[in-house]
Amino acid sequence: MKFAHAFAIIACCIDALSAAAQEAAPDQAADLAKKLQNPVASLISFPLQSNFDFRIGPSDDGWRYTLNIQPVIPISIGSDWNLIVRTIIPYIHQEDVFKGSALIFEEDIDGVPVEVTSARPLGHVQDGLGDIIQSFFFSPKEPVAGWILAAGPVFFYPSATDPLLGSEKWGTGPTGLILKQTGGWTYGILANQIWSFAGDAERRSVNATFLQPFISYTTKTKTTFGLNTESTYNWNDNQWTVPLNVSVSQLLRIGKLPVSLAVGGRYYAEGPSGAPEWGLRFVITLLFPTGGTPPAQSAPCPN
Repeated sequence: MKFAHAFAIIACCIDALSAAAQEAAPDQAADLAKKLQNPVASLISFPLQSNFDFRIGPSDDGWRYTLNIQPVIPISIGSDWNLIVRTIIPYIHQEDVFKGSALIFEEDIDGVPVEVTSARPLGHVQDGLGDIIQSFFFSPKEPVAGWILAAGPVFFYPSATDPLLGSEKWGTGPTGLILKQTGGWTYGILANQIWSFAGDAERRSVNATFLQPFISYTTKTKTTFGLNTESTYNWNDNQWTVPLNVSVSQLLRIGKLPVSLAVGGRYYAEGPSGAPEWGLRFVITLLFPTGGTPPAQSAPCPN
């Protein structure tokens, strides 16, 4: 397995951000643990999410490693609103996902259906960047009737470095979040809809709905137990892909840098032919508190 590119990306990111961490204002550990569960919290975070999926492809022989680099940047807009920019940059290494010389292959990469048409035998290994997804959430700084609300546009960029790792389509659509926190509990749903509007005319259009209901509980020792699904509905094929994820995470400090470490597993309850059957997830999240008094809505990300 060749993960040199992924490790180089992680090293560069940590080096670039470590200096900023030294300047981060101290924050209550319990508040940070809750902030980490909220995708639109007023907190700069830098998750490095490693996903391993197994038993993929027509013969169940394939596997895939995906490193999702997911910076979350909050921007204050006046006294009442925040803009939260969430970006997912996937690095993918997969083997035996596409085999043989069939004319049409289908798979699901990061919640976006990908169909590839080829008249030649396909390679044993694909390695490189996937398509980038970027969301812009506009969120009130204070909860509305006890609920944290956010909505805005989502954009889909054809950044894949291999045709087998992306759709070769530009896309956009709406995204939204509703979330509530009470005691140690955080629950809600994140959703988006992506339609392609440009790109390679020979590739199939993208029309996909993503739904992520989630629930988590954070203990007084800053341990969080989470359950969610990251379900995608492919309108072109009327097909669901439904991975069920369970996870446990722990907030700690490395020097002055707050860090969350998480481990989890997933089971694919539904999916098209050739979809993965099960997988593992490991997440390192670097946290950079923005200082000041945390808003009432603060909490951690459901991933």
